Amino acid sequence: MSNALPLSDLLERLLPIVRDAGDIVMSVYATDFSVRGKDDASPVTEADERAEQVILDGLAALAPEIPVVAEEAVAAGRVPEIGRRFWLVDPLDGTKEFIKRNGEFTVNIALVEDGLPLLGVVLAPALGKLYAGAVGIGAFIEDANGRRTIRCRVPPAAGLTVVASRSHGDAAALDAFLAGRKVAKLASAGSSLKLCLIATGEADLYPRLGRTMEWDIAAGHAVLAAAGGCVTDLDGRPLAYAKPGFENPHFAAWGFEEDAAPQAR
Repeated sequence: MSNALPLSDLLERLLPIVRDAGDIVMSVYATDFSVRGKDDASPVTEADERAEQVILDGLAALAPEIPVVAEEAVAAGRVPEIGRRFWLVDPLDGTKEFIKRNGEFTVNIALVEDGLPLLGVVLAPALGKLYAGAVGIGAFIEDANGRRTIRCRVPPAAGLTVVASRSHGDAAALDAFLAGRKVAKLASAGSSLKLCLIATGEADLYPRLGRTMEWDIAAGHAVLAAAGGCVTDLDGRPLAYAKPGFENPHFAAWGFEEDAAPQAR
């Protein structure tokens, strides 16, 4: 089906799938759910697993020819053969935020093509916010005020607003990365919301100096790219996907920041 769909239509058809998964996440959020540890010691809940199944079923109906790399499936040893185009799914990014019940967790779906995120949807169900975008089409947010276009901002003269991880951080490494840059504000946020805050023009820079997996950031990366930003490794090269093991190097997400590498634009 997807081969016959324009990118904009494919993006629109993803929204109900993501929202259905968000409903499952919130139904578990309202209960006294249990937390288990995976082999890598990261936490997992019923919400992760049930939401992922909803997404897998939805993507199979929407685009059965496109393989899906999904976090919990990979953790269980189910890794499909991927070609130049595949889905990356994180059914509950920010499980630690979910467990803390601070609302800063997201449902994420991205379509990767030739190593780069082509489109993505990020839903923060507890916050009532959905971010979506596709390369060449643009990005938007849907919230209580309806749908509106979002775009990265030019950093203000007062300096950068820098977002960092809520649950993972290396203060010394962050200070070293920011040395020489004019920083007006340092803020914390959970999950892929950090990338979306840059896409909406609420922040300018997100350095991630720690371990992440491709499914953690692909959807947010797609939204950010559609809003005019970019994600690079620390040498300024565009962050690529379909890497062995799906693990990311340290990276930085940028809005309209002059220091971002020109080749990443």
